[in-house]
Amino acid sequence: MSEKQIVYQLDDIPKPFSKAFALGLQHVLTAFGATVAVPLLIAPAMGMDAQQTALLVAASMLSAGIATLLQVNLGTRLPIIQGMSFAFLGPYFAIISMVAAHSSDVATIMSYITGAIILGSLIEMVIGFSGLIGKVTKYLTPVVIGPVVTMIGLSLYSAGAPQAGENWFLSGLVIALIFFFSLVVSRRKPMASSFSILLSVIIVYLIAVILTVTGVYTPDTPGYVDFSPIANAQWFRLNLFFPWGTPKFDFSFVLVILAGYLASIIESYGDYHSVAAVAGVSKITGKQISRGIAMEGLACFIGGFLGGPCNTSYSENIALVGLTGVASRYVVNVGAGILIFLGIFAKFGAAVATIPSPIVGGLYCSLFGLIAAVGVSNAAKADLSSMRNLMIMGFIMFMGLSVPAYFSGLEAAGTPFVIEGAEWLSDIITTIGKTSMAVTAILGLILDNLIPGTPEERGIVAKS
Repeated sequence: MSEKQIVYQLDDIPKPFSKAFALGLQHVLTAFGATVAVPLLIAPAMGMDAQQTALLVAASMLSAGIATLLQVNLGTRLPIIQGMSFAFLGPYFAIISMVAAHSSDVATIMSYITGAIILGSLIEMVIGFSGLIGKVTKYLTPVVIGPVVTMIGLSLYSAGAPQAGENWFLSGLVIALIFFFSLVVSRRKPMASSFSILLSVIIVYLIAVILTVTGVYTPDTPGYVDFSPIANAQWFRLNLFFPWGTPKFDFSFVLVILAGYLASIIESYGDYHSVAAVAGVSKITGKQISRGIAMEGLACFIGGFLGGPCNTSYSENIALVGLTGVASRYVVNVGAGILIFLGIFAKFGAAVATIPSPIVGGLYCSLFGLIAAVGVSNAAKADLSSMRNLMIMGFIMFMGLSVPAYFSGLEAAGTPFVIEGAEWLSDIITTIGKTSMAVTAILGLILDNLIPGTPEERGIVAKS
């Protein structure tokens, strides 16, 4: 985008403040659907009640606001919103299932998740602060990252139709509307794609509210909207730090969540170049990229203490910068302030927590398949006519599904994998072996870097 097309450049401050506030709010609304979707997607898997779901939503918004401030002012210093990342959904669900096998306590499960987030963030910070990001991209190619992202989506298949099936009317409407806004309306109004999740959920939620108020849905009907969490919630929450208790650390969970961090790093690497282009920045430096990744790691570290999921850069908001020509850092900082307020304003999280389970099930069905497809798209950056690549990608994706089935079979038969005298190692191997994306990532990194292949073949260099 040329400077003539940019309405507000990086250092510009729109005046009056009401204009800057409106522009900042637009960024929040663009990121809102995905940022709220992540906590709503993982909360049912942990059996969270409305109050706990509200807390997770609030922690997510607060983490996103702080992450955005760090990125805009200390990281790349580009106008890019940070929010919850879908790349971590697979690892979250894996950790939830493994902890839930021993404890159904929500606080315990979240303590292990936040512990994994904190330790994993240290690795992301090292990659950023050390300037290793350039070298990482040489070893983590589309041959690996594509199948890993695909497995993140496919491994969540069991969380789709079963929950959506509680009320196919509501979940089906969500699915239909997401397709409608994303693929039909967006052809005429491109921004509709960015708001597809938000608009779909709001419309179906309002329908559920009407059916509840008119008495069509009773308290025992899936889809009934219970407003009591809003009434019972405080206006502002004070338990900002360690809302789930002290984080618990398990090294095997760190290895699981690293798959999400690696996918997030590669995604952000591309996002930084994209936002620089639409903001009229002629060139983004290696130091900027390194600082950006480092700040994402620091934000995830802080987010772990705040009880929220991991953050990453949001492509949707990059598109917003391009469409509006508003590249002002000040505007994004205002948006970050709004996110922080929503994270502290407890009534907001409680309102989000009243969204019925079938609506969330509709999001499962719509989004998890999309994640898998994004992985396929990423893999296409490599040479898919190469037998080398096809063998590696096919093998690691198959093993990503088959190895977890093997370990689950051992447990079901009462003969779990055990190494005598090294139970700790057995636990690590079992945890990794039961996690699709971890198996895919490890095997992919080994094979792709051991088997000879040209840079063009592996997707390190763009195909001519």
